[in-house]
Amino acid sequence: MSLLSDLINLNLSDATEKEKKEKVIAEYIWIGGSGMDLRSKARTLPKSVRDPQELPKWNYDGSSTGQAPGEDSEVILYPQAIFKDPFRRGNNILVMCDTYTPAGEPIPTNKRCNAAKIFSHPDVVSEVPWYGIEQEYTLLQKEVKWPIGWPVGGYPGPQGPYYCGIGADKAFGRDIVDAHYKACIYAGINISGINGEVMPGQWEFQVGPAVGIKAGDELWVARYILERITEIAGVVVSFDPKPIQGDWNGAGAHTNYSTKSMRNDGGYEVIKKAIEKLGLRHKEHIAAYGEGNERRLTGRHETADINTFLWGVANRGASIRVGRDTEKAGKGYFEDRRPASNMDPYVVTSMIAETTLLWKP
Repeated sequence: MSLLSDLINLNLSDATEKEKKEKVIAEYIWIGGSGMDLRSKARTLPKSVRDPQELPKWNYDGSSTGQAPGEDSEVILYPQAIFKDPFRRGNNILVMCDTYTPAGEPIPTNKRCNAAKIFSHPDVVSEVPWYGIEQEYTLLQKEVKWPIGWPVGGYPGPQGPYYCGIGADKAFGRDIVDAHYKACIYAGINISGINGEVMPGQWEFQVGPAVGIKAGDELWVARYILERITEIAGVVVSFDPKPIQGDWNGAGAHTNYSTKSMRNDGGYEVIKKAIEKLGLRHKEHIAAYGEGNERRLTGRHETADINTFLWGVANRGASIRVGRDTEKAGKGYFEDRRPASNMDPYVVTSMIAETTLLWKP
């Protein structure tokens, strides 16, 4: 647990001049065959690098990740975004990559490539889409895959005291959560907050505001850092949207969204038109918003029913929530509460932009 303690007390200062001249380690990160499993491996670089275009492409055995057949298993990694490495520190880096065939075609699990195309469309670029993603997750005991703080094979007291709660009988895993918070700040991720969630053993962190494709890059790397920290702590992190059946809250990835037109005067009318478009494509969005989401979107536990689209001001039982501040100001943002905790942020963010800015009913 020493590294975990070290991360909690992380010095957030910049690297020294000496560190900038040393050889560095680059940890290449990519998404595996399930579309949710993160993989990584490291290589040594001769000097400090801050631009992903300066990094070499690399490859890996796709037959071992469920992404290529054994007889033609090479998958190519394209570096796309760089973050400071909170584990090795110094001038070492984390590198978010996407994945291609040797011929340069994106493989099926590469959702970033299509998202980048949408975010580079002039009509999207001009609107400067902002995202804030609320990532919920559950911490599990490694041996039994049961939430931490819960009696093995049993249940804690009912929900109520755990949301944003404090105390040894209410908040479980805070050392992990704080270590993750500090590590994300060190990495350069725009993590904007954390809180305990409604179900004991469940937490949330928020990434954003981030513009366009950066929201997906930052959320994936924040997930990677969380997985590494729980690895150190001997705890398992679950992004399942309904890890415990019964009268317990599920886990989502609520996605807050605004465009320049929404943030300007008169933006409330733009917001309402965008929500109307989202309603017309409700089924398409639900199909892309995460596996197992039907177990979470039941119409209970702060969700709308999966087959129902509705929106409202300050309504956390709606598909889309508009904040009271937005209503009062006549401009601002809205929250899509439908995405599951295991959603792909490249898919969700780009789909929201496509539907609201490019799609014609």
